[in-house]
This record gives sequence, structure tokens and C-alpha cells, in this order.
Amino acid sequence: MTHLDQTTHAHGASPDPLAHGGWVGAHWPGTLMEATGMEVLEHTAARTVISMPIDGNRQSAGILHGGASAALAETAASFAAQIHARETNPGKPAFAVGTELNASHIGAGREGTVTATATAVHLGRSSTVHTVEIRDEADRLISVARVTNRILVRPRHK
Repeated sequence: MTHLDQTTHAHGASPDPLAHGGWVGAHWPGTLMEATGMEVLEHTAARTVISMPIDGNRQSAGILHGGASAALAETAASFAAQIHARETNPGKPAFAVGTELNASHIGAGREGTVTATATAVHLGRSSTVHTVEIRDEADRLISVARVTNRILVRPRHK
């Protein structure tokens, strides 16, 4: 089952990552995105925005878990890279895979929702690099990350 096969759209139709808005409103049953409550708010190769509740994603001290922040950052950048992979390889089974994640946790998320904004730094033929800022509802910076993805194309079977 492919990533796209697993998705369902909030409105019942299959999401189209190449359409305007891509995976906005889609859900991924049985995945980390579902378990953490991530929601795609905006989706393009240049900029992808995903939110996540702090509740359910806390560490033992009661604040947002750094691993949850890292997962949110990688998800936002990878979704952006996925749409870039498909845009730059029309008609081919192209996809993106994460190769590097660097995250600095700057503030403590305590209540509400955090939002990750992945912004493209490099959109190449074989790789992408995005910076990701994670902010709380008061616009305080919680984490900043850099994510690199490799663009791959599955070989066609004859």
C-alpha cells in the first residue's frame, strides 16, 4: 500500500497532491500523523503548514515532547518535498525520502496547538532542503529545523 493509498480526504474524495492545496484536509489512518493529531493547513512545494495539538504529545515534564516537534518538522518538509518530486517528474512514480533532520528546541510548548511552517531553501532535481519553524498559538518560536529530502523515481516494471 502506498502513502497515497492510505490517505482519505475529509470530504470523502481522494486527495490530489498535485492539485491546489494538495493534502489539505486529508487523514492518514494508522500513521504517526493520525496518532499525533497533525492537520495539513497549506501544502505546496515552496511552503507547507501543518498543525499539531500539544495535548497527547507531551513529555513527562508536561511540555511538548522534542520528538513530537521533530516528527512535525519532518512531516511538513517531507510533504513539501513529495509535491516537488511529483511536479518535477510528471508521469513518473517519483517520491521523496528524508535523509537529514536537524532540530533545535528553543521554547517550551505548554498549551494549545503548535504550527510548523516548512519553507523551501532548495528545490532541486534530486534533493530538497526546507527550514521549518514551529510556533505556538502566541507566535512564540518553539523549534527550528532543517530537513533534507532525496527525490527518487521508482523504476518501471516491464
